[in-house]
Amino acid sequence: MKKRDFGWLVSLPFYAVHVAAVVGVMLVGFSWKGVALALALYYVRMFGVTGGYHRYFSHRTYRTSRAFQFFLALLAQSSVQKGALWWAAHHRDHHKYSDTPKDPHSYRDYGFWYSHVGWILSTETEDTDYSRISDLARYPELRWLNNWHVVPAVVLAVGLWLVGSWPALVWGFFVSTTLLWHGTFTINSLSHIWGKRRYATTDYSKNNPVLAIVTMGEGWHNNHHYYPRSVRQGFHWWQIDMTYYVLRALALVGIVWDLHVPSQKVIDGDVEVRVKKPARALAPQVETETSQVPVPVAVVEALSTPALSEAAAE
Repeated sequence: MKKRDFGWLVSLPFYAVHVAAVVGVMLVGFSWKGVALALALYYVRMFGVTGGYHRYFSHRTYRTSRAFQFFLALLAQSSVQKGALWWAAHHRDHHKYSDTPKDPHSYRDYGFWYSHVGWILSTETEDTDYSRISDLARYPELRWLNNWHVVPAVVLAVGLWLVGSWPALVWGFFVSTTLLWHGTFTINSLSHIWGKRRYATTDYSKNNPVLAIVTMGEGWHNNHHYYPRSVRQGFHWWQIDMTYYVLRALALVGIVWDLHVPSQKVIDGDVEVRVKKPARALAPQVETETSQVPVPVAVVEALSTPALSEAAAE
């Protein structure tokens, strides 16, 4: 495994939040109200990660107003996973170089721990590559928020303390954030290890219904790597995708629009487009969610940087 340099400035606050969550619960005591608050803020902010960081900023799978675009960045960054531009730039590289040494968090090359959490603490991943996100970098408010990425999280933490004192801060911020981090990180690690492959993509992505519940739909990871442009990652009615349901509701009231969904031909695996990235060759035999059958190889384009004409916020 490749050695990486981990910066104390980044690592210490990360570990401190974990310690504060454990010690804080010991001090303020267990309560079901605390658990409810932690879970509520977990899923609200998980939507910021999945519907904001991922499906909007990284893949531009739908359109929205400039004001709601900024709100999405605020909500996403309350998860303390750095700036929206930083997140999108690294995720686009993940799709371009999935499961190769250039992938920011390749389990196959760097191991489970690094793919799960080590990569985000590495000094090698601290910078934002603005060339990967030129469609987003033209917004000064997003660049400012990217530079001051801890502001939304600090505002949330202070607000919780003012409203509910230490119990609200411990459960609503420290416990919830710790769970949110590891829930999000399972997609970088476990979703490339544990599950079944419906589509023969050029990486090791897998579908996992358990992780789909934990991450509001991101667990249908093989579907996503097969067709990254889709706002809907659960391709079938039984593939629960809470992020998509929320976005559909927002579309009904006009907050978001132009949700890009896969055609039936795409879902059936009958799409072939040229690969834009060098990738390891995988066996054309893949395992479906219901049985093991040969599936035609769908060599799918990464689509990591959508066209600006489709992506620009209005």
